[in-house]
Amino acid sequence: MNMRSSRLMVTFANPFALAGYPGELLPGDYEVVVEEELLQGLSFEAYRRVATYMLVHGRRGRVGRTELRLITQNDLDEALSRDRAIAKDGTDSEAALSPQEDQQ
Repeated sequence: MNMRSSRLMVTFANPFALAGYPGELLPGDYEVVVEEELLQGLSFEAYRRVATYMLVHGRRGRVGRTELRLITQNDLDEALSRDRAIAKDGTDSEAALSPQEDQQ
């Protein structure tokens, strides 16, 4: 069986949670690893995703420890969407709360 891996970086601006794991993760950059296998018997090259992982580096009492957390693409997409929604709401709120320039 032929396998391939690809890596990408995702950035979270706010604390976030992943389904199936306790607690929140801190904002920052996270590496995502996608594993795919070659589909056999086709007249063209095609791959099927078999696993998606997120690397989570230890913090505080777990510095130096890295976890490879199994996630789904759907869970990752949902977490990123929630993060973007929070960032957008925060930006809109700050603009609404800014002081008026001319107070007479």
